[in-house]
Amino acid sequence: MYVKEIGVITATAVGLGAIIGAGIYVLSGTAIALAGDYALVAFLLVGVIAIIIALELGELGSLMPFAKGASYSYTYKAFGSELGFVTGMLQYFSFATSISVVSLGFGSYLSSMIGVPVGDFTIPFAIVLIVVLSLLNIMGIRKAAEADLSLVIIKVGILLIFVAFAISVALSRPVGSFASAFSFSSGGLEGIFAASVVIFFAYTGFQSISTLSGRIKGRGNGAAKAIFYSVVISMILYVLVVVALLLLVPASSYKLSADPLSFALRSSGAPQLLILIIDLGGLIATASATIAMILSSSRIMYQISEDRLLPKVFRKYDKKSDAAVNGIIISAMVGIVTLFAGNIYVIASISNFGLMFAYLLLGFDIMHFRRRGSKPSFRMPLYPYLPVVTTVAMLVLFVGMPKEALLIGIMLVILLIGIYYFFLEAEEKKTVKIKLFK
Repeated sequence: MYVKEIGVITATAVGLGAIIGAGIYVLSGTAIALAGDYALVAFLLVGVIAIIIALELGELGSLMPFAKGASYSYTYKAFGSELGFVTGMLQYFSFATSISVVSLGFGSYLSSMIGVPVGDFTIPFAIVLIVVLSLLNIMGIRKAAEADLSLVIIKVGILLIFVAFAISVALSRPVGSFASAFSFSSGGLEGIFAASVVIFFAYTGFQSISTLSGRIKGRGNGAAKAIFYSVVISMILYVLVVVALLLLVPASSYKLSADPLSFALRSSGAPQLLILIIDLGGLIATASATIAMILSSSRIMYQISEDRLLPKVFRKYDKKSDAAVNGIIISAMVGIVTLFAGNIYVIASISNFGLMFAYLLLGFDIMHFRRRGSKPSFRMPLYPYLPVVTTVAMLVLFVGMPKEALLIGIMLVILLIGIYYFFLEAEEKKTVKIKLFK
């Protein structure tokens, strides 16, 4: 059955829904806790890297507009089933585990809003959110995307209210207090490095757009525009909100928490009504981000199965609602289990591993297709220099990951290689042997 297309604005909203909820409302305070005043530098640095990755995804998406697996699909087409399987499953687990990060933010803001201890009810609230939004995704992609558009419009408006309040507070203080908020006396290079790892997670929701390329008006070109718009808009909002957070509360006061905006307002003595509005914005932001993560992870799992790299059970797809039903259910389960994996920084870092692995290969994917004479409708500028920049950046960020997250990621890669060859043996398929050199 034909599923009506979604426009570039709606597709941009899907990306914004994933980016804004995961980053501004949830991880901005964690970044400041790690980097101090230099968190602002980290947000700008990672934002530039994200824009380059967005351009890479735009070219690959225009080349394969109907690929539902985003980075996985591009690597699978370029380098075959083994690397494709490992990349796809890592990417899947990244999106699925990120469900827990943004839903923890939802639980924290809801606890703050109704006045209950954050630590006591955060996880139960997060579980309820995951279940409810999984049902919404099963109803269909277009319904989920339309809901995301409405939520994004509201939460961006609320963020602008937050920024305006912070500026008004700064202007009411003695002359010189504005400059003192950006003394850059804490964090330094090590802090920028640590914050960049978690901030990278905050930007990556835009990849959810590339899983919808075939449903966006204009196909690849439409998806490329939506990806670029979502990253640039998010980067501007990130910078504004980080500036606002530093204006309200000194950098040294921030901790690893999932509700930094509420914390800043409470600490600065903001009116209760404003705190309530921001908490509402946090709920909306994290809910829309969770929608996007469930949607993206389920479609990636479906695509891996559609390519016959996973058993048939993962291939269940409701054409009427355009929903990968079993993928949605499994993603919800993974998201719920990951809620118990540790603090929000560790969970975000675990999720980051698979995303950075997938992004590490994007430049190689583009080089592969260009060398073979592909003609995408959108071509990224400054090729091959920008792909080299992202490849180096991903390698550097890997080094800066928390040890436990890096260890889990490496173990997962080894496990996935083992699973791949187990499937190969179970299906009695022959291994492919090639001679690399003459």
